[in-house]
Amino acid sequence: MTDGLGRRVVLARPPRRIVAIFASNTEMLAAIGALDRVVGVEAYTRFPPEVQGLPLVGGRLGFSAEAIARLEADLVVMTPARNAAHALTEPMSRIGVPTLVVTHRDLPQIFANLRLLGMATGQETVAEALVARLEARLDAVRMRLAGRAPVRVFMETSSTGRGVFGTIRPGSYSFDAVRLAGGESVFPDVSPNGPPLVSGEAILRADPDFYLVAGRPDQAAEVPHRTGFAALSAVRGGRVHVVSRAQFLIPGPRVVDGVENLARLLHGEAA
Repeated sequence: MTDGLGRRVVLARPPRRIVAIFASNTEMLAAIGALDRVVGVEAYTRFPPEVQGLPLVGGRLGFSAEAIARLEADLVVMTPARNAAHALTEPMSRIGVPTLVVTHRDLPQIFANLRLLGMATGQETVAEALVARLEARLDAVRMRLAGRAPVRVFMETSSTGRGVFGTIRPGSYSFDAVRLAGGESVFPDVSPNGPPLVSGEAILRADPDFYLVAGRPDQAAEVPHRTGFAALSAVRGGRVHVVSRAQFLIPGPRVVDGVENLARLLHGEAA
């Protein structure tokens, strides 16, 4: 197999003890029927519920090669975020534990990752069937929205508390999900370099029809109270909504749930 870093990864046999670094990788392994082989996760993995209580091998401050070794893992699946690949691939190589790094820039890559993990775990048939179902669900949304004009949206993914807000960037799976749901970001040209941040003033100038907060209800409730935001069309029209972070910010199969849910929010019964 060739992983997301272009490395050739050879597994002598399907792994029986997998450590999954990051929530997205655990979700994908669960979706292809390999969750019973996951023996360790990192501290921010909370889905599916069966992972609660599994040994932790790291969190915000880094990852422990020693903890992974103690779990007698025979495969470590990770994403090149939070320095995980840099910190783990070489130590794991020294003790003979293979590592598989997946990347997930856009939605097609998420589907490719499901197939790759299916190949790695001997679950190719399950993974292929899952991807076929997910693609069929997206096709169904496309058909229902055919001919409908896209809705202008702003998706807030974070807030610095200083009048600067995170949003989705072109070329990302989150951006793909909004587009497939019949929306269009009011910031289609966010730079691919660096964090995708926009100012409050830029949001006011863009004046989205729907203001989506990928977060908690209390975060959405504060939007109308920010300076100037009461004038936004989305606020005046009562179109400030919470969307699931898990469905838009974790690159796993639940992104398709997000597309279906957002399509209904933006287009009502037509979707």
